[in-house]
Amino acid sequence: MESADDGPEAADLHCAPDDLPDGLVVADERGRVVCFNAAAVRITALEPAAVLGRPLTEALPLEDLKGRRWWRLIDPYGGLAIRTGHPERNLLLPGNREVLVAARYVRDGRTGPVRKLIVTLRGTEARRRSERSHAELIATVAHELRSPLTSVKGFTATLLAKWERFTDDQKRLMLETVHADANRVTRLIAELLDISRIDSGRLEVRKQRVDVVAAVHRHVEAQTTAGQDPARFRTLVRRELPDLWADPDKVDQVLGNLLENAVRHGEGLVTIEVAPATLNHGREGTQVTVSDEGPGIPEESMSRVFTRFWRGSKRGGTGLGLYIVKGIVEAHGGIITVGRAPGGGARFRFTLPVGAPAHLA
Repeated sequence: MESADDGPEAADLHCAPDDLPDGLVVADERGRVVCFNAAAVRITALEPAAVLGRPLTEALPLEDLKGRRWWRLIDPYGGLAIRTGHPERNLLLPGNREVLVAARYVRDGRTGPVRKLIVTLRGTEARRRSERSHAELIATVAHELRSPLTSVKGFTATLLAKWERFTDDQKRLMLETVHADANRVTRLIAELLDISRIDSGRLEVRKQRVDVVAAVHRHVEAQTTAGQDPARFRTLVRRELPDLWADPDKVDQVLGNLLENAVRHGEGLVTIEVAPATLNHGREGTQVTVSDEGPGIPEESMSRVFTRFWRGSKRGGTGLGLYIVKGIVEAHGGIITVGRAPGGGARFRFTLPVGAPAHLA
């Protein structure tokens, strides 16, 4: 009689070592290599014929970053009988080839002899990319902070040293500059915190009923108050909109960034269109489109628009805004896209799902 585990469906659940994304090396109770999968071949640049059947310590001569033989340090077959494995660490193969290595012991009982030694290998490229990205983030933010902080320090030092020499108008001008620079520092720190939360999946969304049309009008008014020509903006509202439940502060952040992006990097008329939409699986949504009549975004750059440090032009900015916008929209369960507007400029379109949160439904 065939058991439930013997059918074709069960066979599909088993995977061969070569199907694994990480390198896998297995040594038997004598310390000889009995498994060396395809990923291990790729990571170590060693051929299976040169590894299989050989002692693990010779086939995979790993050293730590201080040049010490790793197998001699851990002594897997003669060391502590209660040891179950080793966490992942950075080690070196001959030729200073870096590899991330973790080990697991399979014993007879809790303190019995080692029957199998399972070693996993991973390349360091992904970690290096992450480290470079974090280093670039720190360097970018530090560079952007230096200018306003230098201004704040200079003006406050001048005011403290020569307060009586300045007129009230001069004092006001310097204090307004300090205030503006302090706001810029606050925004940069907020961006840094947002990126940290997005990367760690901890971006909190506090949903409330949001009047997205009123929010759009608010941001257009803020642009005109800052000196933009009111005739440069056009707002279109298509049909009756469903109730939108979202984080109002986060929606403001998205709208403010997209509108500022259109004004700074685009040209001509800036059109903001709000309309009902349908997301995946038939969910209702509210869609906001911001487009301009500028030169637009080259086709080859479209795929990089929402990545860190992408800049549409050399007109300043950290290149982090659109990365944060995408993180906010996706944290709401929405989608955001970029394309070419009918007038030839850039068109950013985001859609957020509507409906009250489950605890209010």
